[in-house]
Amino acid sequence: MDLRAMLDDYLAVRRALGTKLAREEKLLRQFLAWLAGNGMTAITADAVVAWVRQPGEVSAGWLGMRMRAVRGFAGFCRSLDGVTEVPPPGVLSGSGQRVTPYLYSQADIDALAAAAGTLRREVRRSTYRTLIRLLAVTGMRIGEAASLDVSDFDAEAGILTVRDAKNGRTRLLPLHPTTVTALLDYRQAITAAFPEPATVALLVSGAGTRLLTVNIGATFLKLVAAAGLEPRSANCRPRAHDLRHYADGWVMCPAVTFPLLGAAELVLQSA
Repeated sequence: MDLRAMLDDYLAVRRALGTKLAREEKLLRQFLAWLAGNGMTAITADAVVAWVRQPGEVSAGWLGMRMRAVRGFAGFCRSLDGVTEVPPPGVLSGSGQRVTPYLYSQADIDALAAAAGTLRREVRRSTYRTLIRLLAVTGMRIGEAASLDVSDFDAEAGILTVRDAKNGRTRLLPLHPTTVTALLDYRQAITAAFPEPATVALLVSGAGTRLLTVNIGATFLKLVAAAGLEPRSANCRPRAHDLRHYADGWVMCPAVTFPLLGAAELVLQSA
């Protein structure tokens, strides 16, 4: 049984149904590499559990995500060969471990944006100030913001186009005129810093390359510490992902200040 070939087939079938599986593919290829490294040629329930637990001290939610990825693939293999073992439901499922969203206040967002000013390099400072505010007023996910290209920003129409988002969908985000102005100012500064850009990304790193979500997460933790934000419980900690929930509060909190690149204060409001 060629597990790698079966994985390719599994991914092709799932993606034909509209799922992206980027993280799942990475995990599953790591799993197959681990099996091969341990001289295993078949998937067993014990092997799955051993691999899922391999990272050591990690959250139950992370273990559950690893288990779900492998269980899906193992079920596919079993439907074809009839012998692959599938761990029963409930094993390392991570159920009941869903985190509580950290709902940011205006003061929290201001503190995070101010903390971005402590980063090295002006471009990096400007990018993270922009990213924090943009996530807060648009409700975008981190990966969606990092994937934006310059061509996805239509300043004349005041629209951001989010392509290949969740479930492969594309959506349009209307922007308040002050948001448009802030992004234009940001892009002008980036163009001045990198006259010959190395990427078509809208938001760039200090080196002028596209932002990586893993680096955004690591940097955000530093900003949280610098801003003095504290967990509200063991299951409710400040996460970059939760900035998108601030946009849900537009009716109650209609304005988010957007200081950018040392310019005069701008105010973003829901369109």
